[in-house]
Amino acid sequence: MNKNTPHSFHIPVLGIGYSIDTPVKVAHLGISSVISLLDDMLMEKLREFYSNKFDLPFHAISEKIDDFRAKRITAYLNMVDQIAKNKFEELKTTYDQKSSEFSKYIEMLHESSSLKQKFEQLKKDWDQLDVKQWIHENLSMGSIDVNIMTKVDKENYHNHEKLPIEYNDGHAALRGFVKSDLSSSVVLSAGMSTRLYNYLETFDEFFPDKDFRLKKKITLKVSDHRSALIQGKYLAKKGLWVSEYRIESGLNCGGHAFPTTGFLLGPVLEEINRNRETLINQTFDLLKIALKAKNRPCPEQPLEIKITAQGGVGTAEEHEFLAEHYQLDSVGWGTPFLLVPEVVNVDEKTLGLLCNAREEDLFISNISPLGVPFNNLRGNTKDLEKEAYIQQHTPGNPCPKKYAALSNEFGEPTLCTASRKYQKLKIEELKTSGLSEEAFQEEYNKVVDKACICVGLGTSALLVNHLDTKIEKTGVSVCPGPNMAYFSEVMSLKEMVDHIYGKINVISRKDRPHMFIKELTIYIDYLKGKLEETSRPWSEKQQEYFNTFSDNLDKGIQYYKTLFSTVKHHFQDKKSKLMADLEKFEIQLKNLPVR
Repeated sequence: MNKNTPHSFHIPVLGIGYSIDTPVKVAHLGISSVISLLDDMLMEKLREFYSNKFDLPFHAISEKIDDFRAKRITAYLNMVDQIAKNKFEELKTTYDQKSSEFSKYIEMLHESSSLKQKFEQLKKDWDQLDVKQWIHENLSMGSIDVNIMTKVDKENYHNHEKLPIEYNDGHAALRGFVKSDLSSSVVLSAGMSTRLYNYLETFDEFFPDKDFRLKKKITLKVSDHRSALIQGKYLAKKGLWVSEYRIESGLNCGGHAFPTTGFLLGPVLEEINRNRETLINQTFDLLKIALKAKNRPCPEQPLEIKITAQGGVGTAEEHEFLAEHYQLDSVGWGTPFLLVPEVVNVDEKTLGLLCNAREEDLFISNISPLGVPFNNLRGNTKDLEKEAYIQQHTPGNPCPKKYAALSNEFGEPTLCTASRKYQKLKIEELKTSGLSEEAFQEEYNKVVDKACICVGLGTSALLVNHLDTKIEKTGVSVCPGPNMAYFSEVMSLKEMVDHIYGKINVISRKDRPHMFIKELTIYIDYLKGKLEETSRPWSEKQQEYFNTFSDNLDKGIQYYKTLFSTVKHHFQDKKSKLMADLEKFEIQLKNLPVR
């Protein structure tokens, strides 16, 4: 683990509003988290709320001014940064008080933390001036990182004229981050976007300064080694260094799911770890060429790089194994934090659904307007709102925010496929397409299934903080990963951290599968579903896809067999069950009609 980081875990971005103010609650305690930069309207409401709460000046940023989206994001991030820093400075002055935030900071550290051990030594015989100096030199805040989904980069208009590309939603969000006071990372997810990656090159903040430090860093969320290498090289050729590769399970995760062709997390992490030096050296060689060509400061040695992972981790043993075996700098814990109201914004209705969720209530859906598989929770209030619209014969949503208005199927300006306007046009088109009644109903269901998640994923933050929802209504979308089925109690932050580090166990169920086995199960079910929905005869391309998918899953199973039979100090009491599960799924895979 990175010695400069207090904790060996981080909190990934959770929806849009769930973790939008998480740094205010945890950054001063040394815990890193990620803010979504999608919804500037939500940020503006929360900026006013927190400005009043902490007695900070507030001046509204109107939609009528130029570049309002970027300016709102900058103002919000600056406020979060200021509050977190103020809380951190205050924390450092309470080191001699019991039950203080400082005590909480120290208590939550892992027992093996050198920081914790050193402080315990100091307490035995301390000179107050020495303690203050030690605290100043050794304690650090958690990073306040931001997330931009590269797919969500809607073009914008003014007086019916398309604005230049830098006013696109993703571009404006990036600019808002760059102009903020934060010295942290932008986490780029949802795949490679050359136009957004090219825009990174226009900001000095992403290049090394004369001391080879980066004011702003780049984190790429990727699902395999090949993707990491391709994207890392692309950016390095521009003189841009990727400071972190964040590996996420394709299906055993929350939010949008980006399934690989059967590449499982364990083998992916193995390949990344095995080729770490190659990744660093190849990208650094390209970086040096680019920086010298631009006459920018060029380091002699590679800059810091982190490899992190997330997706389905649920026990201290899994956490520790991932960190040690794959040499990870941090492990992401996302879904379980949805049951920690102290850290994230979850309204009471949604919190109750999450606590009671079983495996059958958590499913991959097609409700996202982005056309990407989306993890969903049965019975969420946004889906109930959607069904009510359908029953009233007015399918679709009013679309007040338009962040996912990306479809140009009906011309310009683009529309969101979950919007009422788009669905009305699409249904009218279906009525004149000559489809049979059965085929029409099938296509109709696909159209009206789309939900207004760009609003729904943010509304909980308004409900929790008792803010106005006149525009948004009260329907809430939520996107937990499959891991939610095994967490059923509302927890405090300390309880959650104690669970991560193995001090306590908050999982009462005895039948939770190992995270690698769970992911394998999901992938086999996903492949099974693809086989069932694909009509025969298959094209050559379809046959190749299924063959590749099946072969990769089989390679993953063989990898896990070797891993679990040879690994020491971990999973000793579970080995026979793990091996039996792998045998079972190997048979299931072989029985699928792939060829």
